[in-house]
Amino acid sequence: MHDRAAWDAVADRYHAWFTGTVLAAVSRQGPDDAAALVFGVFRRQQRRTFLPGLAKLGIDHLPPAVAAARYHYLSNAIGGVGVEYVEEHSRKAWIRYPPPRWIWSGATICAIPPEVNAAMLRGWHANNGVMLGRLGLGFVCTGQTVDGDPGLEGYYIEHDRELVEHERLRFSRDEQMPRFDPAKAPRLPVLDWPAERIAKARRGYAMEYARTVMQEAVAAFGAEAGGRLLGKAARLVGMQHVHATAAALGAYDFASFMVALATAEGDASEVAPQSDGSLVVTRSAVSLFRGIVDDQPALQDAWNELLVGALAAWDRFASIERVGPLSWRIEGG
Repeated sequence: MHDRAAWDAVADRYHAWFTGTVLAAVSRQGPDDAAALVFGVFRRQQRRTFLPGLAKLGIDHLPPAVAAARYHYLSNAIGGVGVEYVEEHSRKAWIRYPPPRWIWSGATICAIPPEVNAAMLRGWHANNGVMLGRLGLGFVCTGQTVDGDPGLEGYYIEHDRELVEHERLRFSRDEQMPRFDPAKAPRLPVLDWPAERIAKARRGYAMEYARTVMQEAVAAFGAEAGGRLLGKAARLVGMQHVHATAAALGAYDFASFMVALATAEGDASEVAPQSDGSLVVTRSAVSLFRGIVDDQPALQDAWNELLVGALAAWDRFASIERVGPLSWRIEGG
């Protein structure tokens, strides 16, 4: 099994769970609840990763507008997301996410209301100035793909005065980002970011979205309702993705699928045959839960639905039962 293929399979699976959860919120709870969820996801991720990321990328010394735009350009490029960048001057810098959009992949984008997409901008882009301690920094959105525009685009601009909260994000549909020139775009230091590190980072990028949406669903809707929403999406994603994921992992039966999946996520796993013919699969850990302070049973139950759904599509007559915190018994699979 090639590590890169396995890491990509993990990324696709968790990316699908993230977008599936947002779609479940849109369809089952409505755009307002879905927008609240997306806002929480991006605000939580910004607080955790933005300032350390600036330092890690070596751009924390740059002017605020330039640093903010370069962060989005470089960090998204690491995550495998298509993005463009144009720097007009030290106080104004553009970013653009052209189709196909990573965040709302495939036909998913057809079901994302504009207010849900805008919640992403309110949660992160509009708050960069606050995080940097430069309250004159705002973001102007000049197009949203979900509205039919050829990409999500906009620019960071630093004003000569402090902005109040509602001014930190505004929309201006009559402006357009200049043409992107890759030759003039910032680049990652090759020695600091070799190919293997970038491949692992792309896996981590998708896993971070899943990790964050788990926490925010429970924070926004409560353990019971949030866990139910996550679990519903997880079961469906597990069913839809199991065969493609198994092929990428080189798995030949469901037990080997679980072991290969755990390995690709960075966790040790093994299978123990039982006297009754069943198999018990154990994991050393679930890396997805690393960093979650309040590891609630609702989150564990929701994540477990990824496996339940996967086995249902693999063999609908087989069964999987959790027999310990990190142990599962498989019968008939």
